[in-house]
Amino acid sequence: MTTNRWSKEKAWNWYDKQDWLVGCNYLPSTAVNPTEMWLSESFDPETIDRELRWASAIGMNTARVFLQYIVWEDDPDGLKQRMEKYLDIADSHGISTMFVFFDDVGFSGDEPYLGPQKEPLPNTHNSQWTPSPGHEQAVDRATWPQLADYVRDIVSAFRTDERVLIWDVYNEPGNSEMGEQTLPLLRESFDWVREADPTQPVTAGVNWDPNRTRQNQIGSDNSDIISFHDYSELSFTEERLDDLEEYDRPLLCTEWLARTRDNHVRTHLPYYKEKNIGCYTWGFVNGKTQTHLPWSTAQTSIAEAIEDEDTETWFHDVLHEDGTPYRPEEVKLFREYTETGESTSLPEGSDD
Repeated sequence: MTTNRWSKEKAWNWYDKQDWLVGCNYLPSTAVNPTEMWLSESFDPETIDRELRWASAIGMNTARVFLQYIVWEDDPDGLKQRMEKYLDIADSHGISTMFVFFDDVGFSGDEPYLGPQKEPLPNTHNSQWTPSPGHEQAVDRATWPQLADYVRDIVSAFRTDERVLIWDVYNEPGNSEMGEQTLPLLRESFDWVREADPTQPVTAGVNWDPNRTRQNQIGSDNSDIISFHDYSELSFTEERLDDLEEYDRPLLCTEWLARTRDNHVRTHLPYYKEKNIGCYTWGFVNGKTQTHLPWSTAQTSIAEAIEDEDTETWFHDVLHEDGTPYRPEEVKLFREYTETGESTSLPEGSDD
């Protein structure tokens, strides 16, 4: 077990000091992937400011944001400066941030690369999303000293920063047909974060795929706060939570909302509120990732396709690019359950 894991008491003391955490996985609508978000030539503080103001307006108070190793490798000081700018913007809207270091998901099929990113493929879910650091490097132990430096450098820079809520060391290890190849990196990444002695808790999602027992075990054994993903209907979510509550640690659902799979704001937001589980929708403003389209439209076999799946109903995301809600009743529910007024209004949307 990784050293310096928080005790259950410390984890609960931390969680009890938080407001109910409600937010989104955030990427500006002008970025096709985290590389484009963080590169100096495409970093877009104006869009980030506008969209996080909208997030705050509907009651969101936190965001989960993916980093990209190769951006740090190319320009570590520049990346930290842009992270500082991002945190200033998010904090000005009352939004804390969960940063994600590593990620096996690779909808594009490409290794990450610097420079202008490819344009999204038409009618394709998340077509240019690349992993971090890249599948080849993730399994090449010769490159791990650099990965360790990346993690330690970022955490050291923000280890006492109250704008950073929590560190998420690895998103969906084993996805994109990586299987158990990245389990050693998952295990090591916890140590690298903790070597920088952060004041914030550390997590990695468990149970994103219940069949991946070794990934889930590493995550549950090493996380201060238990995080998980859930895109299923409510009855299955409830069954999953019965298992997760046995850890007796605070719970965060760091990915949810898949309308065509009966995972809705109207079903799950009230449930997470009742259970006092923090929750982050996948996506917020629909943009270049095109995650309003279902997984079945992806160009790689990331997720099991459903025959004749509905592609008209939005899969993920909450707002259009101009800020109008996809479904106004969902925005009303966010405001109702977060007890948020309408001091910051959104453009008027139509009900789909």
